[in-house]
Amino acid sequence: MEILAFGVQADEKPMLEAAFAGLHEVRCLDVFLTEDTAPIAAGYEVVSSSVNADLNGRVLRILAAGGTRMIAQRSTGFNNIDLDVARQLGLTVSRVSYYSPYSVAEFAWTLAMAVNRRIVRAATRTRDFDFRLDGLMGRDMHARTVGVLGTGKIGEAFTRIAHGHGMHLLGWDVVRNPACVELGMKYVDKEELFASSDLISLHVPLLGSTRHLVDAAALRLMKDDAILVNSSRGGLIDTEALVAELRAGRFTGVGLDVYEAEAGIFFMDRSLETVEDDTLARLVTFPHVVVTSHQAYYTTDAVSQIIDTTAANVADYLAGRRSENTLVPDPPQAP
Repeated sequence: MEILAFGVQADEKPMLEAAFAGLHEVRCLDVFLTEDTAPIAAGYEVVSSSVNADLNGRVLRILAAGGTRMIAQRSTGFNNIDLDVARQLGLTVSRVSYYSPYSVAEFAWTLAMAVNRRIVRAATRTRDFDFRLDGLMGRDMHARTVGVLGTGKIGEAFTRIAHGHGMHLLGWDVVRNPACVELGMKYVDKEELFASSDLISLHVPLLGSTRHLVDAAALRLMKDDAILVNSSRGGLIDTEALVAELRAGRFTGVGLDVYEAEAGIFFMDRSLETVEDDTLARLVTFPHVVVTSHQAYYTTDAVSQIIDTTAANVADYLAGRRSENTLVPDPPQAP
């Protein structure tokens, strides 16, 4: 059987082909799965999608009409998939429920330090042989307070890094993580976390209840010299509200690996095109803001796990099995 994989990065292609070697052929495309590209999948029973695929009801109906019966998404998040329509169409949908949490946690800490210590500005200057220190002053993280929203596997890994730097730990989640409590984390409500933290890092999934978790009200609660980092999902932050606060001269720095309107922009070369997204264009002009291209997960360790799990999900589908990675039909219940 031949599997069609959308949105495959150049570094990812040989790993994807190796994972299915001797079992199935894989046709890798660098285009993303959208309403415009979905007809390409006609005749493919199994399709693999990437995190920025747009799997709305129209796309799913095009896939189903073309003979697709299984969608293997190569990511943990699945807010881009209309699962209700997938159920109606009888499609099997899977995701990768777990991969190295250290990849994202380490990158989030890197973003925090990059904006704190003005690394991008300093590196740009030195390329022009400008070695002044003006405007490059940062501050110690030791003994300051970090607020971690979402203390699952990635949030825990980030908490351990912050703990290693001697920070006071505040957390917010629907369920307390005993490992974080053991490290000395104090769980508080969102309002206290926003108001008390010097560094805030987001590690919650994008759900209806978490969309714009960091809204205008939350931003107003934050310290004027706070650092905000988002390596989870762009929709967690109201970007328009964030830009308004940045224009007012607030915050020491903001590190964003994700953006709420990134679909159709991230993972692509737009350098020769006119920027039509005014909010993103304004965001990247602030000298104390660093925006990267949804790359926090992008390590050999994490991508290998993602691809191996995707291959296992396809094998489960062909064998009629369900696992914790199966989104549709509903995953098996724990005994």
